[in-house]
Amino acid sequence: MKDKKSQKAKLPLKKSDDFDNKVVENSKKGSKPKSSLVFLILGILSLLAGAGMAAGSFFINKTSGFVATFPEIPSVKSSDSGIYSHLTGVALASEADVTAPAYCIQTPNGMDGARPQAGLNEAGVVFEAIAEAGITRFAAIYQNPSSAVIGPIRSLRLYYLQWDTPFDCTIVHAGGAPDALQAVSHGYKDLTENYSYMYRGTRGERRWNNLFTTSAYLAKMNSDRGYGGSNITGFTRMTPSESLRSRVDSTVEEKLVIYKASSGKTSTFSPSAINIAINFGGLTNFNVRYNYNADNNNYARSFASGYSHDVYACPAEDLGEKDPESVCQLTQLAPSVVVAMVVSEKRASDDYHEDITTVGSGEAYIFQNGTAIKGTWKKDSVAEQIRFYDESGSEIALAPGQTFVEAVPQYGSVEY
Repeated sequence: MKDKKSQKAKLPLKKSDDFDNKVVENSKKGSKPKSSLVFLILGILSLLAGAGMAAGSFFINKTSGFVATFPEIPSVKSSDSGIYSHLTGVALASEADVTAPAYCIQTPNGMDGARPQAGLNEAGVVFEAIAEAGITRFAAIYQNPSSAVIGPIRSLRLYYLQWDTPFDCTIVHAGGAPDALQAVSHGYKDLTENYSYMYRGTRGERRWNNLFTTSAYLAKMNSDRGYGGSNITGFTRMTPSESLRSRVDSTVEEKLVIYKASSGKTSTFSPSAINIAINFGGLTNFNVRYNYNADNNNYARSFASGYSHDVYACPAEDLGEKDPESVCQLTQLAPSVVVAMVVSEKRASDDYHEDITTVGSGEAYIFQNGTAIKGTWKKDSVAEQIRFYDESGSEIALAPGQTFVEAVPQYGSVEY
């Protein structure tokens, strides 16, 4: 492992050199449209947006100031209900689904038996941060889960609780750090290790990583305790139609013709971000990679070692208390959105756990629809949700679907 001094030498988060060099041949090479033409184009775009036209004729990258032409993208299917999840932004069948109970489950990621996790593919939002000694852990947020097995379940940290708070979820964990346990005892819906609603698996090698629950157990707990539904304050989201219109498809054969409004000069540049590296600045076994799949418009998640991050996808039925490997199938995690959020982090006073600042602001990198947007995150209080803004100060709406939020220490890095 590199010493702390060498880690700090990599403090700036960076964009890989070849990102700036992805130059495509300009079919109008040598042409230099005047800035007035650019503003005319922008005016036309505004009219098109006001008319609600869905043809994918133009894409505006607010971060870079580029405007690009794209082939037409199909409109969203007519089966879209117009009712959207506050957790993921995807279309739901009914209003009742919007306020269904949510569960925030502390899920380990260690190499001591925690992997592969079960049911993690069903989580709508997943926060990943270092829990201790360079090892990352997840706060996985579920609504309307159906998985026959969910877990393992591990202990709570204060920063995970503070990220969980706006989702109005039941905090599901197995004990935790003293400050987290004190905080969760005041005003939260709380389920700590409880064998009425959890069970221990039989695999001996899991040891502390063999505590599981099920969707049926969670529903019973919610009913038994009278917790009711959840009033989720989620991230700002695009609708499915808006997301389709903003999508950059990296498989398109046509070259992108892009005008840089600030100079009025023609340039050719692809704003796509296909390969993403998230480095937490500690143990390399917990650094991750995301590779954009244009066909599915998602990001296949792997570890830096090259192994895919597979999890157990379990049947949507109550199978009783089972070990996941006996009833589930392996599948690779592939979220629709990846957010890298730079946080202020240091070792806690015990020199083992972490202390992460959650309220405030910092750099952020939003990867969605094949694009990268550099901006900032902002969280005004524990109760308020995180908001994301581009470099011009405009709020960024996230695409619908599963979202991974990576809390990257200031001594880590994000490369794309």
